Amino acid sequence: MPVELFEQKPSDALPIHLVAKGGLENAGLAADVLAWANANGFAGEAGKVLAIPGADGRLAGALFGIGNGDSGLAFGALARNLPEGNWHFQGAPAQPELATLGASLGGYVFTRYGKKPGRALGLELPAGVDMARLHRIVDAVFLVRDLVNTPTNDMGPSALEAAVRKLAGVHGADVKVTLGDDLLTHNFPMIHAVGRASDDAPRLIDLSWGPQDAPKVTLVGKGVCFDTGGLDIKPASSMLLMKKDMGGAANVLGLASMIMAARLNVRLRVLIPAVENAISANAFRPGDVLQSRKGISVEIGNTDAEGRLVLADALALADDEQPQMLIDMATLTGAARVALGPDLPPFYTDDEALAADLAAASVTVEDPIWRMPLWKPYDSKLSSKIADMNNVTTDVFAGSITAALFLKRFVEKTPGWAHFDIFAWNPSDRPHGPTGGEAQAIRALEKVISARFG
Repeated sequence: MPVELFEQKPSDALPIHLVAKGGLENAGLAADVLAWANANGFAGEAGKVLAIPGADGRLAGALFGIGNGDSGLAFGALARNLPEGNWHFQGAPAQPELATLGASLGGYVFTRYGKKPGRALGLELPAGVDMARLHRIVDAVFLVRDLVNTPTNDMGPSALEAAVRKLAGVHGADVKVTLGDDLLTHNFPMIHAVGRASDDAPRLIDLSWGPQDAPKVTLVGKGVCFDTGGLDIKPASSMLLMKKDMGGAANVLGLASMIMAARLNVRLRVLIPAVENAISANAFRPGDVLQSRKGISVEIGNTDAEGRLVLADALALADDEQPQMLIDMATLTGAARVALGPDLPPFYTDDEALAADLAAASVTVEDPIWRMPLWKPYDSKLSSKIADMNNVTTDVFAGSITAALFLKRFVEKTPGWAHFDIFAWNPSDRPHGPTGGEAQAIRALEKVISARFG
């Protein structure tokens, strides 16, 4: 269960003593506690917890290893390793907000299908930490994780729409949906083509919130609720995690949640093309040529490169408004994972100021991202002999870059655009998050958006 936070220390709260690696002698511990730590081989390694017994045999506190002290989110280990009860930090962490955030995020458990909640823990907020802001962030991350962890039988396009409507209801946002064949009527042909083979009809979900005259911030999230690969079908092993292919949609909803809860002075728009890339008699085919909303014709070199197709129609719509900031997020390419691994999402932008702000924010809030180039010479790799462009290249090189270049063709009017190629998944347990769905880049984005439009 989530860690309960207290602004005032509960009377039964026990102390958490912070110990740097190799710093036992300088931690200000009582002689008996120091002897206990040495007897148990505790040396302040990052994430290690050692319960301290009192003279009466009852729990008297705990030691927590902070290692070199370079990660606030490492405090997530507390949520899994502390004994149940209420706690407070004996001495402030070096990064109090990140430490408390880490401890809170580490308490996440996905319980929808019967898994029991984690241990019941309470924690006093260190001085100066904004509880409301912390709750906004934790709620957003947990929302992302819940959405990504839910399998497609309970998180198809219609269920994803229901999740958007639920979030909109909390914050008083408006939602419009273009469904099924209406996508053709309203000129979203590629969203329709990708999703038409599923029994759960494709749709474009359009959430709007905030004053009409406020600066426009638009978020676009890939909502492919399951990706078989289409007729270019994936091998079975590659489908095991495809419930997370709507991770871009989940992450923009988490970011939207933070923006709306903070009541930022923006006109927020969230666009989610929600589809299932299924296989049926009417599935789109390799070699087909699709028309796009923007009027660019796209030859289909591979039906497994479908995410960029649905994003393209949504980005073209977003670009028409020329928002001050346009962000898209997608679990788009395996090439991004090959280049940077699962923990470090690449982002692409031609806006130098935005790139600098994002890079700085990612370090400050420990939400790692890495800028990659929109390398123009690779754009020609997307050429087609019969259409304006192909959805894939003919070689295996620079797949994440060429995917970003594909999307860039559909954003012409908005200079403040950035594309994030995220994984949305922890492949193994981390201190602040278990194996499973994960929020990536949205805390860095929230910091930039708050600074610009707060």
